[in-house]
Amino acid sequence: MSTWSERRAARRSRDRLEARPWRGPVRRYDIVKEATIALVVVALLVVLLAVLFSSPDVPPVTLQAWASAQPKGFTEIALSELEGTSDSATYGPPYNHGSAEVQDLWGISIQRAFGVTDPIDPAKDFVLDPLGTVAGQPALTAALHTYEAAPKAQQMAWLRAYGRVLPRASLVGGQLVVPKADDGPVPELLSQFLAMARSGALDAALVEHAPFYTTNYTNAILFIGDSWKAQHGASYWGKIVEAQHMSGSQWGVMNETGSWPGQPWLWLYTMWYQVGPMATSSNADVEVVAIMTVCSLALLLVPFIPGIRDIPRWLPLHRVIWRDYYRHGGKPDAGSSATATSVAQATSPVGRPTAPDAASGAEP
Repeated sequence: MSTWSERRAARRSRDRLEARPWRGPVRRYDIVKEATIALVVVALLVVLLAVLFSSPDVPPVTLQAWASAQPKGFTEIALSELEGTSDSATYGPPYNHGSAEVQDLWGISIQRAFGVTDPIDPAKDFVLDPLGTVAGQPALTAALHTYEAAPKAQQMAWLRAYGRVLPRASLVGGQLVVPKADDGPVPELLSQFLAMARSGALDAALVEHAPFYTTNYTNAILFIGDSWKAQHGASYWGKIVEAQHMSGSQWGVMNETGSWPGQPWLWLYTMWYQVGPMATSSNADVEVVAIMTVCSLALLLVPFIPGIRDIPRWLPLHRVIWRDYYRHGGKPDAGSSATATSVAQATSPVGRPTAPDAASGAEP
């Protein structure tokens, strides 16, 4: 085994070899010219591809657009948030202690292991708190006070009474008219909530502002997403999803809506959702994550897996890349790179070069 002094001497010898001036063959190379040509070619390609495959200007999905297009459907979801029956209210970790969307693998739930890290109370965060920001509405302020001061049982009685007559609601002059019922302050709350959404104020109210990230859209996304679980394809969001073929029945991942290029590097991840048992499993997400974790670890451990790590040696691709070297029986020719020579010199024992001298061109 080499001692520390021998390794130090070998390192110094290698440094001296690398510092020697090159006296072998050279050729003219204008790096400025090459960089200019590359810049122009790439710029032209970018402009051309941007014209052919640019992203469409699709308007964003907003609560304002949803409330304007489907006031009744919007109010139904708002009612489910107050009742605590929406998907967000029953989801489970990381939002609450529900169990509707909790997944596990072999009896182990990663969601439960991490717990509720982003607590959300849909009734309060999605409906009541935003309504509390509305100023200049005495009737709304009184309704909020009455509702929040009432016992939970009384609140649920009002909500259920309103829910029974909501299916018979109709649009009159663009306004949602709901039949009378013993529903206390709920009609005032939800009519003002609908008006708030139509004005665009709800979109701003549901965006959380933090010291670092000032545009946290979690609440708005969850609220809109609740309509998919409750109303599916009939919801405003569901119609958009179906129109853009994004319901999950087609294999692929897209960054933009419409028939445009997306993230092709995610094809392997999305593929597993089309394969059984993940295609029909209620734990598909965690199962796909587990599969991709195993695949990623296998890729990272390729250099340590016997047989697999030898595949590059079996495939003669390196002989194509270094064809000048192998054309001369494994020795570099006069016009080839001195890479092999430098490597041989650098890795040979001190004072015993095994390759041609790069400086003089003489064999040892």
